[in-house]
Amino acid sequence: MNREEFFGKLAGLDEDRLKKVLWNLYWRGAAPVRERIEAEVDPTEGERRDRQVKEPPDPQRLLGEVREFAALARSGAYIGGDRRVIPRERTRWRFTFQRLAADAQEALQADDVDTAATAVEALIDLACDMHDYDYFRSEDPIEAARFVVPDAVALLWGRLRDHHGFAGFAERAAPQLIRWERQFGWTRTGWGRVSEKETSLAAVLVRMLRATDMWVGFTDRYIDALDGLAREDGAKPKRQTWRSPDLDRRERTRHLAEWHLQLVDRLAFSDGEDRLDRLVAHPALGGPERTFVHARLAYQRGDMDVARKLVHESLQELPGHQGFLAFAREIGASPLPQEREHRCSS
Repeated sequence: MNREEFFGKLAGLDEDRLKKVLWNLYWRGAAPVRERIEAEVDPTEGERRDRQVKEPPDPQRLLGEVREFAALARSGAYIGGDRRVIPRERTRWRFTFQRLAADAQEALQADDVDTAATAVEALIDLACDMHDYDYFRSEDPIEAARFVVPDAVALLWGRLRDHHGFAGFAERAAPQLIRWERQFGWTRTGWGRVSEKETSLAAVLVRMLRATDMWVGFTDRYIDALDGLAREDGAKPKRQTWRSPDLDRRERTRHLAEWHLQLVDRLAFSDGEDRLDRLVAHPALGGPERTFVHARLAYQRGDMDVARKLVHESLQELPGHQGFLAFAREIGASPLPQEREHRCSS
């Protein structure tokens, strides 16, 4: 029907029939249709909605929403039959996550930076956990949520630096780096739109730390954070569990390997070189990646015998590690027995 035909059909309807038609359209229509009807019925409603769109999210209210969403997710409410989450919302969790993430990052631009930063931090914590735990019915929840962790971290750290200065930023960001960095990214599959946009958090920091004194200052806060973890590991009971402190140390060092190599490159022969000696012997770190960092430091200092010995120790634990092998060849370390056997067979 065109406009004239449509009005002609309506002319034969009384007021009750017109109201019924309008109600069916409003109740069954999509959200944009309902908003248009609401604007016609009550013009002030449209003006109020426009003001809400323009106003930034309230950080306190947003933080409450984020904490509730994260708590429900970790309790299994979105994957089980929990009445606190309606069935429709269990399939639409990614839209809720996207809305909260967008609002939290927008709220960082408001005056209450610390509250908004806490909300963003809680969402990043949840995103890191989503890699290992099935909180939602999704093969790759980070890809489904379209959440690029390094972008959110870069925005958060930049705002903390602008608001609190470098010292305040470093104090808060150093423990976050340890908690959030992932060697192979945050998506489970490693491919897709989100995965293509991911970079390491070490790369984010390289762009932010523009001077040597910044590297030294951030490294001091980083070692302080490692000291705290070492104290926590020492306070844990000695009973045997599937998740031993040694496993945590090795996994932590593996995730932070790129950052540690950046520190060696930036701080060797600088006023902060003594921090590297603490780093390569730190009790909160462990495994072949720590030994390899020590080998790189010895190489920087010209101690080739120690560098060759340490890279051999690294390769004994991870004989197929391409980075270790490339460095061993670069410094002329003799091949390990398994590598010699491989060369002979080939």
